[in-house]
Amino acid sequence: MSYSLLDPAICLLIAVALATHGLRRKSLAPSGALAALVVGFLTLTGGTKVFGIALIGFYLIGSRATKYGKKTKARLEEGNHASGAGYRSGRQVFCNSAAGLVAAFLWNAAFAPTSVHARIARAMGADVTMGVFGITSTDPLACPVDKFVGDGWSRALLFAALGHFACCLGDTLASELGILGGTPLLITTMRPVPRGTNGGVSLGGTLASFLGGGLVGLLIGVGLALENWTCGVGVVWTCVGYGLLGGGFGSLV
Repeated sequence: MSYSLLDPAICLLIAVALATHGLRRKSLAPSGALAALVVGFLTLTGGTKVFGIALIGFYLIGSRATKYGKKTKARLEEGNHASGAGYRSGRQVFCNSAAGLVAAFLWNAAFAPTSVHARIARAMGADVTMGVFGITSTDPLACPVDKFVGDGWSRALLFAALGHFACCLGDTLASELGILGGTPLLITTMRPVPRGTNGGVSLGGTLASFLGGGLVGLLIGVGLALENWTCGVGVVWTCVGYGLLGGGFGSLV
């Protein structure tokens, strides 16, 4: 029997490893680890690697940023204790991944008929055969973000996931790294406020948000190019561009 990264058993092992890692490093509460296991498995498995790549990238980079300078952040933020910084609950995990998980589930239900997602959808009585979302074209040799694939639904769902994870990582880096920089300005009045104030923005935090979004876009773009030869360099740059927008402006909003 041959295995690939997308085989459910291997994806389950990866999800268990990530959840256990987060629990041991105290970046995840027990409920957060359980939620990460469920979200990780359903995002990793399926017909494309890019959803899982985005999730893993967000988790690893975001967790590292959360731990960075935790003692300084504990002094600046009320209730942010050094021993508990980054201790995410199940609710936080689901909130940070819900939109990406939904996009991954719908994409796999529509475009990967043998996936776990499609089987779950069929078990729930959903029709995931050709015709879901009005799909009329699913050329397997086309890049998944081409406009004509699945009447544009493939592109829309992939970019929805990209935007979600770009916004999440951008906001995480802006919050976790921006607080360590200079004096921020309140977004509504543009007046200086203490570091750690909700709504405060700084040059360092803003740049970090664009960086986070760009990294997610790069990961997804490179992932698409590596798994499908029809996705060229232009697709990579398009993903990076959307990632920058999602990370930078999504964090500001």
